[in-house]
Amino acid sequence: MVIAIASDHRGVDCKKEVIEYLNKNNHEVIDCSPINTETDDYPDFAFKVCEKVTKKEADIGILVCRTGIGMSIAANKVKGIRCAKVDSVEDAILCRNDNAANVMAFSYTKSMEEIAKLMEAFMTAEVLTDKRHERRVKKIMDYEEGLR
Repeated sequence: MVIAIASDHRGVDCKKEVIEYLNKNNHEVIDCSPINTETDDYPDFAFKVCEKVTKKEADIGILVCRTGIGMSIAANKVKGIRCAKVDSVEDAILCRNDNAANVMAFSYTKSMEEIAKLMEAFMTAEVLTDKRHERRVKKIMDYEEGLR
């Protein structure tokens, strides 16, 4: 799997651990925030990750910041992105099953063990497991396209 990843300046150490974990597990990683500064702005990095996903240069995106909230808000402004702020394995599975999420965001305050579980759940979860969820995601996509 090809994974685009980015963090703000606070999530750099976590991002490095995540990249190492993903590489060890045979994933190709695109680092969309290779250089961070104390004054960087998380939306810039969220947009870079999302562009990789929408251009199909990456299968999924991963965003890391203090809470995961700001990154997820920025990501969801990108046409074609459905980003979920993930706090549990259940979140990671359901956002794929029910919402066809293609980007996940999380807090750098979690342990690497927790983060690994979240990522594995997100990467292996089945996408859109029910027709009603397909219908709902289609409504979101139609709205995004100006069709509603």
